[in-house]
Amino acid sequence: MQQVGIFSGYFPYALAEQARRIKSIGFNTVQLDLAFKDIDFSTPDSITIEKAKLVRETFRDYNLPICAISGYTNIVHPDPDERKRRLDYLKAIIRNARNFGTPYVISETGTFNTDSDWVHHPKNKTEEGFEDCRKVIAELSQVAYDHGAVFLLETYVNNVIGSVEETVRVFAEVDHPGLGLLMDPTNYFEDHNIDKMDVVLKQIFDTLAGHVRIAHAKDVKRSTETSEKHAEIDASEAHSFRGVGSIELPAPGLGTLNYDYYLKRLSEKHPNIPLIIEHLDESDVPRAKKFLDGKLRALGV
Repeated sequence: MQQVGIFSGYFPYALAEQARRIKSIGFNTVQLDLAFKDIDFSTPDSITIEKAKLVRETFRDYNLPICAISGYTNIVHPDPDERKRRLDYLKAIIRNARNFGTPYVISETGTFNTDSDWVHHPKNKTEEGFEDCRKVIAELSQVAYDHGAVFLLETYVNNVIGSVEETVRVFAEVDHPGLGLLMDPTNYFEDHNIDKMDVVLKQIFDTLAGHVRIAHAKDVKRSTETSEKHAEIDASEAHSFRGVGSIELPAPGLGTLNYDYYLKRLSEKHPNIPLIIEHLDESDVPRAKKFLDGKLRALGV
């Protein structure tokens, strides 16, 4: 059976209250965001073994295993000092991942755009941009391997690694045990291919299923609002983001993703994978979980 989880960051409370509220809705796993009202994790030095164990054991007390950790940042930020700052923080999370209770740390690959982590830049689709990103991914994969962890790449259309083909290529060129894939099919769609949904989903699973370690559950649909879209919630930009351009990325069940096909193909190779709900606020979590549970029951996975 596939496990249904949630990002902890959609619950803006102190650690114990956050875990209590998540468990009260019926979840059995979380993707951990290092965001609590009572614990500071804002710098590399603030991520300590003692605090990591406190978080781990609090979630254990509520029978909520931590399946992965959010490390989202722009790993190819064009300003060298800013890139170093971001990568130093991400590496600190990776080095401590096992202390939090999981080997998996997730980030998208970023963009050379300095205004937003989710907006395209021409350099993203150049050989120079790809090679720059490949080197960073290889470095993060080695750091992860050295600390018993795995860096999970999350593809997103406007980032350097933004298509099925680019994802296949990076796994071919960074063939490393410290690298895996976060599966989120909604991140592969844009204006030119959203009307070929099943074709794209088949391509994703036919070529990438073996790299997958954790999966996400949100949705995708066309939008008439072409600006960058954010929800007004008490959470990081990674969680308030709802799409850019002609694509909107709402909560599961509120778009056009072929969930029957997605979950069926996911279950073929990963029958017990954590499936993490996202792109919503706390009030919508019960509805989203009911939607996802209903799909899993109907499919028998």
